[in-house]
Amino acid sequence: MRNICRHFFLLLCFTIFWISTCYSQQSTTYLNLTVQNGDLIFVGAKEEQLSGAINRVTQRHSDISFDHVGILEVSNAKVYILHAIGKKGSVREPLDSLILSKAGQEQRFAVYRLADADQSAIPDAIIQSKTLLGKPYNWSYVLNDSSLYCSDFVERAFRHAGIFQLEPMTFINPSTKKTDTFWVDFYQKLDMKVPEGQLGCNPNGLAANEHLKRIGYLEN
Repeated sequence: MRNICRHFFLLLCFTIFWISTCYSQQSTTYLNLTVQNGDLIFVGAKEEQLSGAINRVTQRHSDISFDHVGILEVSNAKVYILHAIGKKGSVREPLDSLILSKAGQEQRFAVYRLADADQSAIPDAIIQSKTLLGKPYNWSYVLNDSSLYCSDFVERAFRHAGIFQLEPMTFINPSTKKTDTFWVDFYQKLDMKVPEGQLGCNPNGLAANEHLKRIGYLEN
């Protein structure tokens, strides 16, 4: 009986590992790239409005300039994005709805992949991300449990694996060494103080993470 239980336990562990491995490695060709379950997609920042304001105070490297991020899920050869975005809030939708949109035609999309050693975190991250769906977008960017912004959504999905870290936010424009005027006006309209130094995260910070590697840009 003891040997039977032991063999059953080993078989169960192997089955769970096999399912997790297969799930995390689902892939398909989307436009010009082979994308994989759990890949992250980053949206190129514009120079003006909110997009430019986010990039001005968060950009770390000249080749990393993003204002949005989401998680890709490959299911039945179709590609979906799980993300927190503007008026929609936290949603799961076909990637086409972002890439082929009017706004998407004017932006660049980069796909990043977790290192091999971190691929095992993907199944739980997908499951966790789906528990976040339906929450409204967090326009204040101050962390809370009732609303989410894009990088916050991704960080929470992978929090169990410690892939990403929260850091003190800054709204200071490197060029002027003062709080960016866009953010001054932005938070005045919300009747809030600029949350300088409060913990948070941003797309540029996530893209610079050592656990990620860029696999290419989607060419529409």
